[in-house]
Amino acid sequence: MTSDDCVFCRIARGDLAASRITESETVLAIMDTDPVTAGHVLVMPRVPLPALSDLTDELAGEMLAVARKVAAALRRAPLRCEGVNLFYADGEAAFQEVFHSHLHVIPRYPGDGFTIDARWGSGPSRAQLDAHAEAIRAAWGDTC
Repeated sequence: MTSDDCVFCRIARGDLAASRITESETVLAIMDTDPVTAGHVLVMPRVPLPALSDLTDELAGEMLAVARKVAAALRRAPLRCEGVNLFYADGEAAFQEVFHSHLHVIPRYPGDGFTIDARWGSGPSRAQLDAHAEAIRAAWGDTC
């Protein structure tokens, strides 16, 4: 997908309308048009970087700083917000639908209908955890 086709690139350029919360030269925060709950915000870089690993440390830090401020504002706003989830989908298997990095800031409250389902509580043995940690350390490299 080229930046001409990417909906978030078009929003960042001003070619498509968006309800903007805040923006800088590098990061933009907008209202999600298909929100999980009222107040659901997307924080994204202006440039089309598809994966989390494509972000620089500085850009990732700015995105998280903006998400933190959005979360604080949601708690003060007259929208229902008793908690906040941050959600980042990296890759199709992780449910990424738009391949332009973006961080969801989702206001939460009991009964809001949003669920995260997994097999919690049946974890691997310490030996398996140690082996996984070693595999990740071995792959760390200079680029991480």
